[in-house]
Amino acid sequence: MTVTVLTLLKRREGMSKADFIAYYESKHRVIGEKVLSGWASRYERLHLHPLDGQTVTHDFDVVLEIDFPDQATCDACFAAMADPAIMDEIVTDEERLFDRSRMRTYSVERHRSNLQAENA
Repeated sequence: MTVTVLTLLKRREGMSKADFIAYYESKHRVIGEKVLSGWASRYERLHLHPLDGQTVTHDFDVVLEIDFPDQATCDACFAAMADPAIMDEIVTDEERLFDRSRMRTYSVERHRSNLQAENA
């Protein structure tokens, strides 16, 4: 059974949204791909843009979703990431990008509705 890990991330103070996305997608994403390769089946970043167009400060700027084929693989991946050299690389780059005090990580329990679109 697929295990999904969801992390809510906030960009560091003083970093523009455009710079945040550019850095994440060109640099931090590569670290994630390297660390998750062989463990995760999906690594997706959902950059949030308010529908109201407001430029006010929001709680989070990106939702990170990672799928693992099962709980054992998820646990093994997180254990491997705890290696000091790997953790140092991750944390050093996170400090360039995120407000680490605001990071929140969850396991996901999915419930899905089946909706039918009506033809008008």
